[in-house]
Amino acid sequence: MNVLEIKDLTFTYPGAAAPTLNHVDLNIEKGDFIAIVGNNGCGKSTLCKVMNGLIPHFISGEFEGVVLADGVDTQTVEIGDLAKIVGYVYQDFENQIVRPTVLDDASYACMNYAMPDYLERGRQALKNCGLEGKDDEYIWQLSGGQTHLLALAGAVSLEPKVLILDEPIAQLDPRHADLIYGILKDLNERLGKTIIVIEHHTEYIADYCKHVVLLKEGHVEWMLPTREALDKVETLQASNIFPPQVTLAAYRLRDQGKLAHDLVLPSTITAGKEAFKQLAFVEPKIQERKSQGKETSVSFQNISVSYRTVKGEPKKIYEQMNLDLHKGEKIALIGSNGAGKSTMMKLMTGLVKPNEGEIYLKGLPVHNTKPEQLSKHVSMVYQNPEDMFIKDSIEADIAYAMQVRNVADWQEKTADLLERFRLTNLKDRDGRLLSGGQMRRASLAIGVALRPEILLLDEPTANLDIATRKEIMKTLKDMEDVTDTVMIATHDMQLVSEWAERIIVLYQGRVVADGSRNEIFGNKEVVEKVGIRPPEIFTMGKVLHEDAFCYTVDEFLQSFV
Repeated sequence: MNVLEIKDLTFTYPGAAAPTLNHVDLNIEKGDFIAIVGNNGCGKSTLCKVMNGLIPHFISGEFEGVVLADGVDTQTVEIGDLAKIVGYVYQDFENQIVRPTVLDDASYACMNYAMPDYLERGRQALKNCGLEGKDDEYIWQLSGGQTHLLALAGAVSLEPKVLILDEPIAQLDPRHADLIYGILKDLNERLGKTIIVIEHHTEYIADYCKHVVLLKEGHVEWMLPTREALDKVETLQASNIFPPQVTLAAYRLRDQGKLAHDLVLPSTITAGKEAFKQLAFVEPKIQERKSQGKETSVSFQNISVSYRTVKGEPKKIYEQMNLDLHKGEKIALIGSNGAGKSTMMKLMTGLVKPNEGEIYLKGLPVHNTKPEQLSKHVSMVYQNPEDMFIKDSIEADIAYAMQVRNVADWQEKTADLLERFRLTNLKDRDGRLLSGGQMRRASLAIGVALRPEILLLDEPTANLDIATRKEIMKTLKDMEDVTDTVMIATHDMQLVSEWAERIIVLYQGRVVADGSRNEIFGNKEVVEKVGIRPPEIFTMGKVLHEDAFCYTVDEFLQSFV
């Protein structure tokens, strides 16, 4: 039985030259678990907003065709009634949190619809979403993963038949990402909910989804079972979708004639073990990258940071933390949501003051150094790139810091940065209206405008599709002549593996590990304690050879003789 039916749907936004959705036909069965994939701008979010009635009820445009949700025409029914059929969790899920405490928020929609059992519904939704026992906690006490689960609970409380999640794990650490998908699996299998996700992480699609819908240029290219969909490597890559690393490795081995030409490509570690067992796999000789920095750039000395919560009790972020960063290092700062990664960066810029201890940056005590003096040495690019834009064009944003500090030849330097970051054709655009990848490049250009010796990047690849992530990674590698020391706070283990020379692991405000790739990913105790999810190909290599350390598909393929 179909829970959603879309017939010959075309939708065009006001003023757009072409439709975003073009003659879409799609049927989704009750109880399915579907991933919608496609490159940026292909219409994924628009399609999902059609399913729950946001289009056309709240978002206007030219609408043609029929959309049925549980047999109801979405154009003819109130949006509140549709919310009881199709629940929606947005990519910017924090905007869905509207009440101060957890239970208040989880039950709010039900109360708003005058349901007499709204509190019971809220409590049950919290239980179903892994938040049982947190009824009276304030929402700002929650981690990023818990906040996302609360947004999900708010949708679940209405007991819809369908749940749609737009990029559910884009801002989450691996442990919380696994938790989110585990709960979605439970809602699907135990409660019979139809789950629809917009997802770029194909390894999660392989592990959890039953079908994949490929959207291309506003129409449905195909809908296939997950295993069959991920086997279409060339088709996916043409849409800037990268199949799981295990799949790519098998594809290349099949292309080389080392695997049978009719092999159905594996998409999981378990399937990969079966596919690769016939081949001889030896420990690869991968040269380990070591941090070579000697001159101290930043020194944290006995740093303690805490703040008081609304209930009055202090919450500790750091206690007696000591750490030195060195000139020339490429540092990845990793750890779960709330471990203190952003706080460490803000300490270096003076945005956060320690309760105890001192931070020295290029020998200067941060606490009594003026911000304009600090900005000559350190620059931070925020997790949300739109926070970097204050002018009405990216050219003006890039030039601003240089202008106010009377930097000589700022016009020429602005032009150079626009060219370096491939922004020249976009220089007159408002940065807040750019695509995700363009925003990231523009924010990086702003961050390096003063040529800081130390560059801090907070989640530079968050919310980006795989192709755009690769573009940002290339940009980072091209910046070696711009700044001496770079620190990146990230959950993106592929970025860590391919770029970092030194990895610092934070757990509950403490540095629990500090070393090279092999020293961190090879430390099972740290990996399990912190919830680190190594790159899939690393895990695949370890399954085949316990001493293998493969961080890329190319390194993995070097191991086959």
